[in-house]
Amino acid sequence: MKAAIRRNYCNPAGLKVETITTPTPKADEMLVKIHSTTVNRTDCGVLTGLPYLFRLFIGPLKPRKIITGTDLAGEVVKVGSSINKFKVGDKVWAFNDEGLSSHAEYICLKEKENVDIMPVEISYDEAAASLEGAHYAINITNKVTLNEGDAVLVNGAAGAIGSSMIQILKSYGVIITAVCETKDIPLIKSLGAHDTIDYTKEQVMSTNKKFDYVFDTIGNYSFGEWKNLLNNSGIFISTELGPNNIFPLLALTTKLFSSKKVIFPLPMNIKRSMKIMKQHISEGKFRAVIDRKYSLDEIGAAFTFVTTGFKTGNVIINMTK
Repeated sequence: MKAAIRRNYCNPAGLKVETITTPTPKADEMLVKIHSTTVNRTDCGVLTGLPYLFRLFIGPLKPRKIITGTDLAGEVVKVGSSINKFKVGDKVWAFNDEGLSSHAEYICLKEKENVDIMPVEISYDEAAASLEGAHYAINITNKVTLNEGDAVLVNGAAGAIGSSMIQILKSYGVIITAVCETKDIPLIKSLGAHDTIDYTKEQVMSTNKKFDYVFDTIGNYSFGEWKNLLNNSGIFISTELGPNNIFPLLALTTKLFSSKKVIFPLPMNIKRSMKIMKQHISEGKFRAVIDRKYSLDEIGAAFTFVTTGFKTGNVIINMTK
């Protein structure tokens, strides 16, 4: 089988597609033929080992798993004798933000991993695009108590996390202002944003609006700047470490000394996120946003594009392309 491999942390140019032996499932494993996966920002961290804090989870000196990839949608083609939940022919999706080795044509998975029957309403591409970004979006929104009518700003609204977050926030009845560029405004409004700030035309910090919550997916401004946009007792949450990796520390200090607080979300419980997303999809409350698709042989180009920071939604690796 083909797989995208790097044996040391590297940039996209160091990632190579190699032909290796297709794995054989053990008694407690199933063999999955991967149809679709993504290249996402988490994958970029798994590839490069940056920020260095990430290496505590994926390998301090070199990656523990040589195949990249964190998510997949595919078909079970063989099951071990101890597998009970799945059978040959099942369509499944899976995610592991510490690395799944899913940038490959096949993978062996255990039942106890973050794997489940994928939503029947969507395609393999759409399923793969409904995992990583949605998981992080859920793990931001569930750190606060949202009430109908709350004013919420989403910075980085067009990315995989941001576009997922807007759809999740919509169900709470909050008033959403989304920061994105001109070309993405129609999409973002169709997902549920009430208003937009076009960062190519105006600085978000120049707005005269105030917000109960700022949900940040980029980390391009300091909390000192964001604080000016928060109402009293407003809350700022970012998926990023922030300038000089300060956001985790501010989550501790503002809790004690400030009415306006920083929360740094730890993205836990992937299985819960998958269950929530399955429900949202089945109820027609979520649609995957896909920017472009590549073949596995083009994965280096996919990574290069993702590292620009200008993707809209998700970038798909389609194994049949």
